[in-house]
Amino acid sequence: MAGKDFYQILGINRGASDKEIKQAYRKLARKYHPDVNPGDKSAEARFKEINQAYEVLSDPDKRHKYDQFGGKWQFAEQFAGAGAQPYADFRRGGTVFEFGDLGDGGLGGIFESLFRDHTFDRTTHTRGRTRRKQALEQPVELSLEEAYSGTVRTVEVDDRRLEVKIPPGVNDGSRIRVAAGDGEQGRDIYLVISVKPHQHFERKGNDLHVEVPVSLTDTILGSEIEVPTPKGKLALKIPPETQNGKVFRLARQGMPHLGNSGKGDLFARVRVVLPTNLTEREKDLFKELRSLRQ
Repeated sequence: MAGKDFYQILGINRGASDKEIKQAYRKLARKYHPDVNPGDKSAEARFKEINQAYEVLSDPDKRHKYDQFGGKWQFAEQFAGAGAQPYADFRRGGTVFEFGDLGDGGLGGIFESLFRDHTFDRTTHTRGRTRRKQALEQPVELSLEEAYSGTVRTVEVDDRRLEVKIPPGVNDGSRIRVAAGDGEQGRDIYLVISVKPHQHFERKGNDLHVEVPVSLTDTILGSEIEVPTPKGKLALKIPPETQNGKVFRLARQGMPHLGNSGKGDLFARVRVVLPTNLTEREKDLFKELRSLRQ
């Protein structure tokens, strides 16, 4: 992300409110989400940029550092610890940093190289600002049904128990940000989601695939069968002479789209089950059928 402006990525101005930042992020995330643009590498890269910009600008402490230090905001604490002081340089239109007090060959040289020729958008600096603790990532495993409906998890951070609502539609790798307070006692938590494999359903993006066993007679003569979904069973009429492996699409019966009201589809694949333990009468009928088909 070096050299790219987080505000420009989200299409907002630098005075944008938290609500405006969130609205801009949601609009762009829906547009460039990989599930909406399957196989589109440029959309995937854009989606990653949008997420990284939002992660910084939605966090008050990170946004404060970014507004001061620009693309080098992650080095803000090292910079402050080394004793470098910013001063306003109105001729260059931004904030620059004084390294002379650090001495030759010391940290001054390192930071001078790091920040050389870099200007910043703000001309003031608040000293003594309370720093938040480092963010935590906590893995959370869900069943497919929980990912479908959304659920609640209780996490423990800094001797506190927090109840977190996980929205419908999350997938492997989804990160749910939890703001766990302000100031020195606050710590952002990111729940990193993994969804357990299901014994019946295979998930591909927001679509689900399921194999449905159907008897030989039902596939030959046609029938109404039951198809499982994450929220229950649905009736599906299959026509006569349905072939083994035939796939039926059930629109909007897949996984919810994370962050909006859309849903994927459910694809039901027919698996013909051949009869066993035939009676003599049944064998005779199959023999008769074979002779008629020859």
